[in-house]
Amino acid sequence: MRLPCLENFMTDNHIKMIFLQILFTGDMLSQFGFVLLFMIAAMVFVVLMLGVGRLMRPNRPGAEKLTTYESGEEAEGNAWVSFNIRFYIVALIFILFDVELVLLFPWATVFGDKSLIESTNGMWAAFAGVEMAVFIFILALGLVYAWAQGHLEWIRPEQKKSDFKPVVPRRMYEAVNRKFTENEKEL
Repeated sequence: MRLPCLENFMTDNHIKMIFLQILFTGDMLSQFGFVLLFMIAAMVFVVLMLGVGRLMRPNRPGAEKLTTYESGEEAEGNAWVSFNIRFYIVALIFILFDVELVLLFPWATVFGDKSLIESTNGMWAAFAGVEMAVFIFILALGLVYAWAQGHLEWIRPEQKKSDFKPVVPRRMYEAVNRKFTENEKEL
């Protein structure tokens, strides 16, 4: 879609002038110019490093290199396995308390400043102590809530007995398994 009223408004010279005005103010580089240059330099650096890596790395794919590899073990079965929701809840609770404990270290550094405590006649220490007590109380309250809701209990699901009756006889399964285990031993 063409707009005749704007056709001559933004020419290449206009775009160049706007770019130069953003980049430079008078003789000096503007603050926007610094940000723009850093962004351009970052993009060039990333593209350059990826290009150098692509040129230098060996490219020799093989059957073993293209297999799925998980924690030193070969993958077995389907990846679409249902996990117990407790794994996620315990992980979220751990992350919550782990992050909160990480916040205690900067707090101890800032609020443990001896000069601030001495200059306020100990009021700074009292304020910091009350603040941290409230913080830890809220964390403990969250822990008690999670415990009361039963999120910290590990309940094993009941194993359901399958009533599936295969049509294929068991000896045929065993024959197939023997065939493939013999083939693997030959490799």
